[in-house]
Amino acid sequence: MCGIIGYIGNREKKEILLDGLKELEYRGYDSAGISILSNNELFTFKTTGKLINLETKCKDFTSNGFGIAIGHTRWATHGKATEINAHPHSSEESSIVHNGIIENYLEIKNELENKGWTFLSQTDTEVIVHLFEENLKSVENPLSAFKKTIDRLNGSYAILLITKKAPDRIFYAKNGSPLLIGINGDEVFFASSSTPLIGLVKEVCYLEDGDNGYINKDNFKTLKNVQPMNGEKISSQKDGYRYFMEKEIYEQHRILQDTIRGRILNDGISLELPSNFIDNINRITICACGTSYHAGLSAKYLFEREAKIKTNVIIASEFRYSNPIMEKDELFIVISQSGETADTLEALKLANKNNLKTLAICNVENSSIVREAKYSLLTRAGIEKGVASTKAFSSQVMLLWILGIYIAQNKNNISKDSIQKQIKNMYNSLKATKVNTKIHDRLKKLSKRYLHGHGFFFIGRDVFYPLALEGALKLKEISYLHAEGYPGGEMKHGPIALADSELFCVSLMPKHLLYEKIKNNTEELSTRDATICVISQECSDVADDVVLIDKYESYMEEFFAMMIVVQILALEIAIRLGNDVDMPRNLAKSVTVE
Repeated sequence: MCGIIGYIGNREKKEILLDGLKELEYRGYDSAGISILSNNELFTFKTTGKLINLETKCKDFTSNGFGIAIGHTRWATHGKATEINAHPHSSEESSIVHNGIIENYLEIKNELENKGWTFLSQTDTEVIVHLFEENLKSVENPLSAFKKTIDRLNGSYAILLITKKAPDRIFYAKNGSPLLIGINGDEVFFASSSTPLIGLVKEVCYLEDGDNGYINKDNFKTLKNVQPMNGEKISSQKDGYRYFMEKEIYEQHRILQDTIRGRILNDGISLELPSNFIDNINRITICACGTSYHAGLSAKYLFEREAKIKTNVIIASEFRYSNPIMEKDELFIVISQSGETADTLEALKLANKNNLKTLAICNVENSSIVREAKYSLLTRAGIEKGVASTKAFSSQVMLLWILGIYIAQNKNNISKDSIQKQIKNMYNSLKATKVNTKIHDRLKKLSKRYLHGHGFFFIGRDVFYPLALEGALKLKEISYLHAEGYPGGEMKHGPIALADSELFCVSLMPKHLLYEKIKNNTEELSTRDATICVISQECSDVADDVVLIDKYESYMEEFFAMMIVVQILALEIAIRLGNDVDMPRNLAKSVTVE
């Protein structure tokens, strides 16, 4: 959600900005723009839609020699996705890009309007740049004006500002939204995530909340916590796949090998946690949003069944406002793909404030959530460019499963034979994520039957209920068809009222967990003329369509195999509908605002 790029140096600044913004496209956006200050002239270009539109708009522009520049991809919050609402926003001599939400912007806007300032956009961001220039009238230098401006703001923000009053530097401020600064020789780079900077910088500084000031080519070393930049340039190629989402579904088999590497041993489970990690822990709270929340729900079943430890799962956006009760013997786990999810980060901060033991399950090293948590475990899924999460979900579930057995092992709640059985199931589950091309072809053909009607039910029981939620979410995200996930046993408590010949039902029927129960629940819908698609390793007489997975020995192997099926089913339905699978409407990859 909303990407930021900045640059100080002698290279062609337009190309640096556009290349950086392309690396942030996967986060989601609906407009984009750049501002370049060179030879004391400020040039700004903005467009709606894809970056190709911005490239076209500024194709004849060049900037030679030293200069400073900022760029932005916007996901609309305040104001519609229009060119005038796109960033950067400018005043008389300055330009700004901003991620986050300024909560007191209306108050500031009214004050500035009374002083004669005119606003062009509907955004909260425009008030910042006008307030900065208003402050320039009463203070001695741009830095003082900038700090005075930042002191006035309430809310979350990552800000870059350039001004003719200081043409050699970029002013920055961070509070609640990610921002980092990198350097390579005399060049300085800014970004809202590390992805655009990989391969460009040798050193990087991850800013902390409350950091603000300016950077020019000479004062980077004054920053705290400067560290070497790690990682290799991420390939932006689809490697022959139609979409990044399809590629990421297929590579789950490979990335899960990285997830388990060094953690599953011959004689048990080993994690990068201290030996006394679970001492005095008698309950667990898992906090997350969206797909990560579904992974957390899956973990609840595994933790309580295998580790015998009480587990509660909560939606991060609700947590802070519910006056939560936190216990000293509670482990607080947060899950986030990006490590920048605003609601999850704020919940984590509250847990730390209450002195809980906190653990982050995350995909991005050095992200805000990883740095905030007292302990962390990385999923090692690599960059996920498709907005609809696939390999992030599978790696989260696998790592949480490993953590559950680790807890059971360290609490002596599981026998050595049972640990060995779980390890075998984990390896077999990894194999179950290898896409069977025959099943994929079958789903391509089936997808044309599931394009119309008034909606979908995805149903499952036990750990397959969270998978049903995730299957429904995947379909909603990329096809824009209405879909809901339900526990199979809940059908008769209301939802079955929607069952008719225009309803589709995707039923997850694992042979090794409550098979007869979910079969009966599915039959309730079948007798009311719903079209039934069963995913199982057994043929079923209640189904209109059956997607047969391979034969497996445990329910978790079936879980991962069915996960692949619901992901591909959503993919193929969305493709048939002509949708942009990688960048679905209204969605962002990293949700950095409430």
